[in-house]
Amino acid sequence: MLMLGTDSHTPNAGGLGMLAIGVGGADAVDAMTGTPWELKAPQVTGIHLSGHLSGWATPKDLILHLAGKLTVRGGTGRILEYFGPGVFNQSCTGLATIANMGAEVGATTSTFPYTPRMNAYLKATGRGPVAAAADEAAARGFLSADPGVEYDQVIEINLSELEPTINGPFTPDLATPISKFGTFIKEQGWKDEFSTRVADLARQAKVAGIVAKQNQVPFLCTPGSEQIRATMERDGVTPALEEVGATVLANAFNRNFKSRNDGNRLTMNFLASPTIVTAMTFSGKLSFNPLTDSLTLPSGEAFKFSPPTGQDLPSTGFTAGETSYYPQPTPEPQPNVQVVIKPDSQRLEILEPFTSHFGPSNERGLELPSLKVLMRVRGKCTTDHISAAGPWLKYKGHLTNISENLCMFIQLDVVTFTYLPLPTIVITAVNDEGGDVNKAFDRDQNTSGTIPEVAKAFKARQQPWALVVDENYGEGCALILARSFARIHETNLKKQGVLPLWFADKADYDRIGSGDVLETIGLAETIRGAPNASIKVKVNKLNGEVFEVSTKHTMSSDQLKWLMAGSALNHIRSQMA
Repeated sequence: MLMLGTDSHTPNAGGLGMLAIGVGGADAVDAMTGTPWELKAPQVTGIHLSGHLSGWATPKDLILHLAGKLTVRGGTGRILEYFGPGVFNQSCTGLATIANMGAEVGATTSTFPYTPRMNAYLKATGRGPVAAAADEAAARGFLSADPGVEYDQVIEINLSELEPTINGPFTPDLATPISKFGTFIKEQGWKDEFSTRVADLARQAKVAGIVAKQNQVPFLCTPGSEQIRATMERDGVTPALEEVGATVLANAFNRNFKSRNDGNRLTMNFLASPTIVTAMTFSGKLSFNPLTDSLTLPSGEAFKFSPPTGQDLPSTGFTAGETSYYPQPTPEPQPNVQVVIKPDSQRLEILEPFTSHFGPSNERGLELPSLKVLMRVRGKCTTDHISAAGPWLKYKGHLTNISENLCMFIQLDVVTFTYLPLPTIVITAVNDEGGDVNKAFDRDQNTSGTIPEVAKAFKARQQPWALVVDENYGEGCALILARSFARIHETNLKKQGVLPLWFADKADYDRIGSGDVLETIGLAETIRGAPNASIKVKVNKLNGEVFEVSTKHTMSSDQLKWLMAGSALNHIRSQMA
């Protein structure tokens, strides 16, 4: 079964053997309008699991270890399919953790064969009929890989050799085994303190008479859902944590990209299993290794944690908690409901249709108009750079206000936000021409300014523009020429009528600068459906030099229609009309 969700945590459902793919909000419109949803056929990486997790190692350590192997781009354009005897030793919730973090390596999604533990989880969550149907499908040879299947790549992991792993800071693919983490901290010259988030360790700590080092950092626990929060409270897990100094927060998922959790780009966040983080909480040190290290009790005695134990599922099942938080399972359409937005609303704004770049004023016909390069951006800009935590999130329904954020370049300083009309911003995009932060050049006027200032100047004089960007990029203008794109971002660009082009030779990135004028060559043939049509970009340098660079794209025939119409919504509306 295929499931689409408008969040990068959607692959979490892979823990139940589903093919669950996170998509951009614009892709959800396809489903709501009955438009076919397209995805470039991904490659499949097989992750063969053998052995058993033991001691302090958890499923979280498996995916942290894999993230270190693959890096944040290693899963791009791929589905991660886990197989082998080690899969069947994992809890359903453990598999969900692994699948959820597949997004951190850029994977399209992650999936597993159906296992008996999935059956148990479905029954424990009140979905017995689904479990029965899954059992029947599995008995007929479905819900697992075909015999003799071949993968594009195979990665071997022996779970018996896996040790707890800590990833970070600032990126989820910097993986360090816990046995080497203390040395790593010293080598970097970092403060040996940390910010955090398990009932067995909390009970051990209570018996020993120790509490979390709250005078250094808070011990924070974030349940992943209302069901988990309510079950923790019912089963006494919440008070067990609170008795040793924990604070249980609202339901959330956390990540460790800059600014993601608290809006401060300097906050150092690490990813580790809940058990390791909990143990560290009682020492107050990042270098604490519960596998080997001891704590000193108030009595002066040494105390060493035992490897924690627990159950796969609550013995009495889950409790739903506050059911008013849940949507109706089959809501009835209400077509007569009017959508009313206050004219002076700062959070919501009626979206006017985007205009097509291929208008009557475009003398180049089916080619894009001549585009001025605003900036050559250095480094990666992922989802978590574009939508970091902070007050700007409230303006996502207001295009004018969110444009002040110039999404692709902003990091937020949440501390400075009070009741200003718009938040104070800290733009951290690095201009590759000189290395300045938040500086763009208006070559026509021989001036410079902040990125938003120069972008507004281009817009004011109706100057179409483009960006030249580095790796793992998304968001844009009329054309983005990139070394690589993040999958969801690339689709969002297409939906917004922006042409995403990939450098055929990544070295060409360095040959284009601000003020240069770009012209597409061959886009017309591609739009007309000419086979093997290639799109070149003619670069007109400020110094008079002219040359061409080769590019590639992933636009399908339908997506090219979005480009011509100015956006996917424009095209869908014309088809429905």
